[in-house]
Amino acid sequence: MDTQLVWARDPVEGYIQCCISEIGAKEFEVTPIDRKYPKRSCHVDDIFSSCDGPQDHDDNCELMLLNEATFLDNLKTRYYKDKIYTYVANILIAVNPYREITDLYSSTTIRKYTGRSLGELPPHVFAIADKAIRDMRVLKSSQSIIVSGESGAGKTESTKYLLKYLCHSSDSAGPIEQKILDANPVLEAFGNAKTTRNNNSSRFGKFIEVHYDAKCQVVGGYISHYLLEKSRICTQSSEERNYHVFYMLLAGAPQQLRDKLNLGKPDDYRYLSGCTQYFANAKTEQLIPAAQKSSNHVKKGPLKDPIIDDYNHFQNLDRALGRLGLSEVNKLEIYSLVAAVLHLGNIAFEEIPDDARGGCQVSETSEKSLTITSKLLGVDPSELRQALVSRVMQSKGGGFKGTVIMVPLKIYEASNARDALAKAIYSRLFDRIVALINQSIPFQASNFYIGVLDIAGFEYFTVNSFEQFCINYCNEKLQKFFNDNILKNEQELYKSEGLNVPEITFTDNQDIIDLIEAKANGIYTLLDEESKLPKPSAQHFTAEVHKAWSNHFRLGLPRSSRLKAHRTLRDEDGFLVRHFAGAVCYNTEQFIEKNNDALHASLEGLVQECENPLLKTLFPSGSNTALRGKLNFISVGSKFKSQLAELMEKLEKNGTNFIRCIKPNSKMIDRDFEGGLALAQLKCSGTISVLELMEHGYPSRVQFADLYNMYKSVLPPELAKLPPRTFCEAMLQSLNLSSKDFKFGVKKVFFRPGKFVEFDRIMKSDPENLLAIVAKVKKWLIRSRWIKSTLGAVCVIKLRNRIKYRNNCVLLIQRTVRGYLARKQHRPRYQGIAKINKIRFSAQKTIEIAGGLKSGRDEFINEVHGIHRQVDEAINTIKANERITSREIDGLYTIIMANMNKLTVDLNTKLKEQKQAEEQERLRKIQEALEAERRAKEEEERKKLEDEENKRLKAEMESRRKAEEVQRLRQEEEDRRAALALQAQLEKEAQDDAKYRQQLEQERRDHELALRLANETNGMVEDSPPVIRNGQTDVSPMAPNKLIRSENVRAQQQALGKQKYDLSKWKYSELRDAINTSCDIELLEACRQEFHRRLKVYHAWKAKNRKRTTMEENERAPKSVMEAAYKAPPLAHPKQEITTAQHRYFRIPFMRANAPENTKRGLWYAHFDGQWIARQMELHADKPPILLVAGIDDMQMCELSLEETGLTRKRGAEILEHEFNREWERNGGKPYKNLGANNN
Repeated sequence: MDTQLVWARDPVEGYIQCCISEIGAKEFEVTPIDRKYPKRSCHVDDIFSSCDGPQDHDDNCELMLLNEATFLDNLKTRYYKDKIYTYVANILIAVNPYREITDLYSSTTIRKYTGRSLGELPPHVFAIADKAIRDMRVLKSSQSIIVSGESGAGKTESTKYLLKYLCHSSDSAGPIEQKILDANPVLEAFGNAKTTRNNNSSRFGKFIEVHYDAKCQVVGGYISHYLLEKSRICTQSSEERNYHVFYMLLAGAPQQLRDKLNLGKPDDYRYLSGCTQYFANAKTEQLIPAAQKSSNHVKKGPLKDPIIDDYNHFQNLDRALGRLGLSEVNKLEIYSLVAAVLHLGNIAFEEIPDDARGGCQVSETSEKSLTITSKLLGVDPSELRQALVSRVMQSKGGGFKGTVIMVPLKIYEASNARDALAKAIYSRLFDRIVALINQSIPFQASNFYIGVLDIAGFEYFTVNSFEQFCINYCNEKLQKFFNDNILKNEQELYKSEGLNVPEITFTDNQDIIDLIEAKANGIYTLLDEESKLPKPSAQHFTAEVHKAWSNHFRLGLPRSSRLKAHRTLRDEDGFLVRHFAGAVCYNTEQFIEKNNDALHASLEGLVQECENPLLKTLFPSGSNTALRGKLNFISVGSKFKSQLAELMEKLEKNGTNFIRCIKPNSKMIDRDFEGGLALAQLKCSGTISVLELMEHGYPSRVQFADLYNMYKSVLPPELAKLPPRTFCEAMLQSLNLSSKDFKFGVKKVFFRPGKFVEFDRIMKSDPENLLAIVAKVKKWLIRSRWIKSTLGAVCVIKLRNRIKYRNNCVLLIQRTVRGYLARKQHRPRYQGIAKINKIRFSAQKTIEIAGGLKSGRDEFINEVHGIHRQVDEAINTIKANERITSREIDGLYTIIMANMNKLTVDLNTKLKEQKQAEEQERLRKIQEALEAERRAKEEEERKKLEDEENKRLKAEMESRRKAEEVQRLRQEEEDRRAALALQAQLEKEAQDDAKYRQQLEQERRDHELALRLANETNGMVEDSPPVIRNGQTDVSPMAPNKLIRSENVRAQQQALGKQKYDLSKWKYSELRDAINTSCDIELLEACRQEFHRRLKVYHAWKAKNRKRTTMEENERAPKSVMEAAYKAPPLAHPKQEITTAQHRYFRIPFMRANAPENTKRGLWYAHFDGQWIARQMELHADKPPILLVAGIDDMQMCELSLEETGLTRKRGAEILEHEFNREWERNGGKPYKNLGANNN
């Protein structure tokens, strides 16, 4: 049907190329180009136009067709060409290649991108870093680079390369820069771990600040870290590992260090119960001692990763710690605490058989682990044993010197205390390491800084706990920041500057943030309140959450999850939060414990009195949190909220750059691109909305005043006098920029996407660049003024020529008027002379006739001469008398004519007998002449009557048009009054509809997220209960993820549902055949309405997906007609019988939108058979006529009904039937088969 290639939605590939094969009632049927995919029916919103041929653009805003399908195709094409970076305006999209790409991050590449504008070179993470440096230098403000994406998308590596560029690479870096770079391997060792989705997943968030002085030289740095995942220290799933440092220490430590720390192989330790294999390559596999390899490692071999190697990374870690200023003793202290955590996890407990209080003791098999742990921690073994199996309580009345009570612990309580101690030691060790790094990179005076934010991406697992809740809350805040800065604030700026950029809608996630952090009843608040109760309970906390937010769409019960594994949770065991990226079901069993990281007094007091100097530093005396009490403790959630608020405050103050990392597949392998997975990430990150906004937006801008002030110091006096806006206009004109590349607002000048090179050229503040641009501005001003002077001289010359021309015209008019007045005065005289002279000619003919007489010829000749004399006398009289009147002239003429007539009668009598035959012939000819004259008069009379009839018909048409206009105005007034009465109801329905569509989109995201999780865990996905709307369950036969259209469309669908014939399953071709062949009048009318309704849907889709760089080439009707239809409200077409339908004809001026300026206007003719068009014709002076007939050329014809076109309301547009048919047949059209309709 349509050979144009389109993109159709596919759950796996994201989009596949197809051709439209059928236009259905609600969907289009498409045929994939690749035959391995079956035919499918897709909704209009899931189909997009395709570009011609493969696309490969650095900036997705350069695509001929800007939509999510072409965006995804461009990413995929570039990914397979190892071009992993792409722009969306100034936002960098980075696709994880899962392998090393040669020279992509080399020192040569760094030098190549130094000082180069965004867009000059191919997209790269170095380009974003260089832009941040230049923005900091030019705008005199700190900058932030936010690296975001899912786990495994490559955030950590992107952060690493950003820091490498900011510090000018490790080869050429100075001492400070090198220490900043050395922080990375240290932080990765202690804070990163292998997960099911990422071999080097950051299990904490960090904001790394690189500080600069006034000369933009690195002077120091500072690292802020957030929310280390403590639960991983004690437990991991079978496919995941603990933090890298444990395996690095076991695999790469020298034998002497291993002996000193009593280290064995990974499966000797309970805290390494997950995956026990090392990361190693073929070379380092040989260097790891066999005694250090776990049985699983020996059986399956090492884990492979192009970046991670436990043996080599330990060597790198050790060297990095040394460069950060740590001595061998300091490093040994750190390694000792890491080993102590491993040995502490091997301490097990058993019940005391004769203890009536239910206490426990350290098992005999764990005595060795207890001894090693005590030695490494610097505490007495018996004191450690006592602190692990009991806790100390003091009476309130006694204060610090009150009665001490020893409370024995049960086995599970002792295990929890052991794990809490391990978590506390490791987390505080991590804090200490970050503090040591910050001490090694101090800065005395900092003017600005560039901060790089790398924080865990959105997480969802089969079991999600407090850590995932905090991480996803952080991602909600960052997504809100992105929405506000890129989408919301950007559009508000366009409005305030008057740029007239179309508004883009996006999902605001503020309601999710309120759900989590609201002061009154947010989830964090409810959790803190629960933790302060005497006996806190996870079930009670969960019940309070459901009670506080029972009617909130974003919060649901576990049984509403799409994943079957979550539906087994009881309502009091968890809750489901519908995040911006999808629904996540949280298990609240350990929320309270993880929200309170305080040790009990026995353990905290023990480590405060230890002999290990590093451990004693980690737990300073006087900071016993147990003494604060439940009502005064600071929870983990509250601390994280405060840290996040400080981070968001920094980001708000800084200039912001975004890097969106994309995970191409869930298998973590190279050369594999899952389109559906990538599309879901792009949508959730808001990048698709940015693409829509940048189709018409302006990502780069600067204020007139700032730009003027930048150049003010080097401006000559003649330019310094110019207003800032005028100077900016002169500057942009002097740089030969196209007017389409920039736009002036009220206070700022804006640049289109892809024009950052030009923008950056203007914003470079070095003196040479400023002087060069000022010289161009001066040159342009001189040239423009010279051109204006030249144009002024040309205008003066043209004005002089015009004055001369008008003077000549005045003389000509005067001459013409004088001649006219003279002719008017003497017209009766010369007309009289001419009339009398005609008698002379008649008399001369009489002499010739008299020459044929046989007798009396001389007598007749003498009489003729007498008439000649009378003529001469009359002429002389007229010439002599200027005052003679017309009546007197007519009298002279009558006398002479009477004599002439008498002479003629006599002559005729003489000739009567001899010329009877000739006379009869002459009479016959005279008769014929009279008859011809009579017929001419009758024809003239007939035409006169026909013209009068046409005038009458047109007058009737005009009166009918006016009556219809009056009726229409009356109806519009009634509709307006009705609309005012229903306005509040319609607005509420529109809000409900928008909310419902948002909920359905959220449901689709939840379903996609559940599918991905099910594929990873071999779980099952079930459909969730349908969304409730207006108190009723939606049982629409449509797919659950399809959006409901607007109220008008639903009304039309309901109207169609009430018709006698159900045409929803009819094919487009079947409807057309029925219109051409059916004799059933009701079926025929129903088919015509359904046929044109589908045409409207198809043409609306075509208009939405047309190319940006071309105008509408296949206009089906004049622009005024189409605009009238779009502005008019939807009309319900009255059902008409074919036998009584009126045929009406219209003609209006017409010019195609892409026609040249000097093109003459053509005419557009339309013949409507009832409400629908039957024939259509375009006539242009320089083009062949275009004749279209319904049933054959429907795709090229106007699809609107007569009422929608507004033609009946255009004065003078309606014409008569014969006028249309005359032009139709003149241009080769065939007669129309009239079915007995009433013509107007």
